[in-house]
Amino acid sequence: MRDDQMTHDPFLIDGGDRGGRWVITCDHATNTVPQHINGGTLGLPETEMQRHIAIDIGALGVAHALGTALNAPVVSANFSRLVIDPNRGADDPTLVPQLYDGTIIPGNRPLTGAERQRRIDMLYAPYHDAIARTAGTRDVTFLAIHSFTPQLVGRPRRPWEIGVLSARDRRLADPLIASLSGTLTSPVGDNVPYAGFFPGDAMSQHAHIPGRPNVILEIRQDLIAKPEGQRHWANLLAYHLEAARAHANL
Repeated sequence: MRDDQMTHDPFLIDGGDRGGRWVITCDHATNTVPQHINGGTLGLPETEMQRHIAIDIGALGVAHALGTALNAPVVSANFSRLVIDPNRGADDPTLVPQLYDGTIIPGNRPLTGAERQRRIDMLYAPYHDAIARTAGTRDVTFLAIHSFTPQLVGRPRRPWEIGVLSARDRRLADPLIASLSGTLTSPVGDNVPYAGFFPGDAMSQHAHIPGRPNVILEIRQDLIAKPEGQRHWANLLAYHLEAARAHANL
C-alpha cells in the first residue's frame, strides 16, 4: 500500500467526546477525490465537482453546527459520492456512479470489480465502521444531514425548503414534520424529494436494522450554501428536533 493510500482519512469525526443522545452523520460532506483514486481526479472539470452531483452543498456546515447545538458527535465521509457513495448498499449497482444528473463520470467508466472492491475496503467500509464505533452500544438517535438541488436537469423546480425522510420507524419523523409545518410557510416534504429508505443504505445499516430511532433531513442547497444560512437552519432544526424527540419520548 502506497503512502498516499495510508494517509488519506476516509472519515472525519467532530466532537467525538460529546455525550448527547444524538449521532449525526453527513454522507456526502465533501467533493474530495483521494490521490489513490486515479491520481486524485475522476476526469471531470472543477465546475462539475462543485455541483450537487459531487457534494451535498452546505450539509457539512449544518451538521457541524447541529453537533454543537445538540452536543452530538458528527461523523462525515471524507470522499466524494462520485468516488463511492456511502449512502448505498455495498451491492447497489449505483454504489460507484457512472452517470449522474446528465453528467458522465469518466473516472468510473469502465470500473473493474477489483477497483470497486478497493474503494469499498479503503473508503466505504472505514466510514461505516467509524459510525458504528461512534454510536457504540449507547441508546442514541440517528440524524443524517443531506442537501438537495433546487432543480434537476430538465425537471421542474422543487418547492420544498426541507424534506423529512424516514422508513417504517416514524417515531421522530411524524412529530418533526408537524413541528416544522407550524413554523415554515413552505411545504415540509414527507419522504420527498427522495424516499427515506433504500436497502443497505447508511441509515438502514446503523438505525433501521438495530432498531434505533432515526430521521434524515434534506435541506435545499441554495438555503445553506453560505455559513449564515447553515447557522440559521441548524439553530432552527435543533429546536424542532429536540421538541420532536421529547414528543416521541425518546
